[in-house]
Amino acid sequence: MANITAAEVNKLRKSTGAGMMDCKKALVESEGDFEKAIEILRKKGQKVAANRADRDSSEGAAIAKVNEAATRGIIISLNCETDFVAKNDSFVQLATDLADIALATSSKEELLAADYKGISVQDKLTEQTGVIGEKIEIGAYKSLEAPFVGSYIHAGNKIAVLTGLSKNTSGAEEIAKNVSMQAAAMNPVALDEEGVDQSIIEKEIEIAKDQLREEGKPEEMLDNIAKGKIKRFFKDNTLVNQDYIKDNKMSVAAYVKSVDSDLKVVGFERVALG
Repeated sequence: MANITAAEVNKLRKSTGAGMMDCKKALVESEGDFEKAIEILRKKGQKVAANRADRDSSEGAAIAKVNEAATRGIIISLNCETDFVAKNDSFVQLATDLADIALATSSKEELLAADYKGISVQDKLTEQTGVIGEKIEIGAYKSLEAPFVGSYIHAGNKIAVLTGLSKNTSGAEEIAKNVSMQAAAMNPVALDEEGVDQSIIEKEIEIAKDQLREEGKPEEMLDNIAKGKIKRFFKDNTLVNQDYIKDNKMSVAAYVKSVDSDLKVVGFERVALG
């Protein structure tokens, strides 16, 4: 049996984040081979991951990143099972590192296959599942491209938003951040009327008609009144038509135009956890 020193155990612990006893057992099993010990711990992680495959991982950290040119942004969420893990500094740092990697990818699958310090991102997640003892996975993966893209991450990394603007103008970063904060707070269903799914519109019309019937309105009046209610729905639930939270005397679209008359919001992405 190899003579395993405390220094070797500590080195493996620092490298993997696994517990002292798990590290010692892995080193004994690998007869002191450091790389084999890491693989043993990773295999343990794979076993834990399989056992927790059906567990809910609705907690975590949502991170938004924008490239240097501010023309593309991504949001990923690193999901876990408990808020306790989600708030851990090392967990948030891992989420941030993975978001940096995600900027160079075009899909969740590509991200999972990407390199993370010599192993794939998927293998790192499997390893962390074993280390932490919770299901760890990439949840959301969203990207946005526009002439200018800005971002906002709400306190606690529970909500992350990207906003795309029609051009890179003076103050674009602040404008995009303000609009992103709007989306974080108000959770719009779409950018504008055209972006609302027809099924949602039809459902809202039926709800409006049912309410009007309850109020005793004549059947022949329902269509016209329901159309008015849909207009109100668009105002309350589409980003550019919502009242701007920092000045409710204007819409979000009007706020953007007040800074630059030619400027428009052309897209947004929002991810929320918990």
